Amino acid sequence: MTYQETLDWMYQQLPMYQRIGAAAYKADLNNTIALLEHLGNPHRDFKSVHVAGTNGKGSTSHMLASIFQEAGYKTGLYTSPHLRDFRERIRINGEMIPEENVVGFVENHQDAIKAIQPSFFEMTVGMAFEYFAKEHVDIAIVEVGMGGRLDSTNLITPELSIITNIGLDHVQFLGDTLEKIAYEKAGIIKEGVPVVIGETQPETHQVFEDKAAECHSPIFFADQIFDCDKIHIDSLAQQEYDIWKNSELYLEACSIPLMGNYQKKNLTTVMCAVDQLRKKFELSDDDIRDGISNVIRNTHLMGRWQILEKEPLTIADTGHNVDGIREVVSQLAEMTYNKLHFIIGMVNDKDIDHVLQLLPHSCEYYFCKADIPRGLDANILAEKAFSFGLRGSVYSSVRDAYESALNVAEFDDVIFIGGSNFVVAEVV
Repeated sequence: MTYQETLDWMYQQLPMYQRIGAAAYKADLNNTIALLEHLGNPHRDFKSVHVAGTNGKGSTSHMLASIFQEAGYKTGLYTSPHLRDFRERIRINGEMIPEENVVGFVENHQDAIKAIQPSFFEMTVGMAFEYFAKEHVDIAIVEVGMGGRLDSTNLITPELSIITNIGLDHVQFLGDTLEKIAYEKAGIIKEGVPVVIGETQPETHQVFEDKAAECHSPIFFADQIFDCDKIHIDSLAQQEYDIWKNSELYLEACSIPLMGNYQKKNLTTVMCAVDQLRKKFELSDDDIRDGISNVIRNTHLMGRWQILEKEPLTIADTGHNVDGIREVVSQLAEMTYNKLHFIIGMVNDKDIDHVLQLLPHSCEYYFCKADIPRGLDANILAEKAFSFGLRGSVYSSVRDAYESALNVAEFDDVIFIGGSNFVVAEVV
């Protein structure tokens, strides 16, 4: 098969949550265990860091990978979902897995895949772990897909576990309270393995404390130990922070090219994680500083407050749940512009009403649907939005909405594109 034929086979044969939603979700690890056993349990052949959380786990994973790359470690990075190319999910030192490796994996293991019948995500985890093992990575940063306890990535025993934060997302699978969701994410905590919690939240604090105690795992709440003090911002390029640990300067003038105030939380989490990882790996101050400042170049991170155009200023962000959208709205409120053009599409299993309640009224909306079966019909989205006092028009595609906004926006307007990973994927 060619690479494209291989992708087509994967998309057709394997249930894919990214496209169809709940029907692709597997609430146990049996398929992954069977697939990894077939592959010779490659996940036991490399060291790893495991990253879970409702928001921020992607940025956190990319920053950690970039730091390890700067330090000279051969670094694997597993993330999901992809935006443009399936191979974005599996990288070593920032380079995507070669097409021939994807083709070879499917050809070599097609019979086992047919017999085990893994989901798309389960198969991808197997592919990533085999690739990292064969390439002898020094460390792999592994991002959880959903939850933690029953996520396919949860068969690794990492050097460090990280849980960025807890918000109400995927409630149909993980539970309808922060405590229930925290329990699922706390499932990545392993016996004796230190765990970093990015944000202290009253509803979830004890859940993590209890699980860490049960596993005899040292636990560190990043925001109780580290603080990031913004000292400079170039609104279109970078932010600069001094990093403090227990009120003492830890790292001076750390520049981060990821915009959005929410990156301060991610940076705090990363610094606490690095502080623990320095006990096992050689990571200098320069490695940390360079890793943060070069994260986009090193790992090709996309879709986080990404500037697509400067006149009019056009921003894409993959925030898609209540907490993510709240951060987006807060960021937009700090900006100065003539008019805001808000291009939005969502998937049909999100908490749509609570997201719409957060959105500003004083802007023009462009309602659209990403080109996936799971996408919410743009007319339904617009109808719901109208009931919350949001006004705009319906467009036949994300691209049509984007081009329409570009056609009418003045140079001092702002165009924002978001609501879903899959909407952003069609414009970045």
